[in-house]
Amino acid sequence: MPRVRIASITVLASIGIVLGGAPDAFAQTSDLAPAMPSPTSPSLKQAQKAQRKADRKAARAKNSAELSKLEKNGYNPADDRSDYPDNLRRAQDKANGQ
Repeated sequence: MPRVRIASITVLASIGIVLGGAPDAFAQTSDLAPAMPSPTSPSLKQAQKAQRKADRKAARAKNSAELSKLEKNGYNPADDRSDYPDNLRRAQDKANGQ
């Protein structure tokens, strides 16, 4: 099948999915009670954002610590790349005491 035909079928299918779900999205409830708060309330979103930020910070600290450990054992990332895998491996072996 030509690419154009596959792309047009994909577009038509996605439009059908979007339009098929539209009536439910615009439906109104019959009761006059206020809607329940969404599970993604601002405090939950803030907590999730804080957790992601803490995870990123921990990963960055781990990577920085590993790089400084390798640099102390002879690895220089800004050095000549002609012996790249070997000099990294030597620094890792030296850092691990092998």
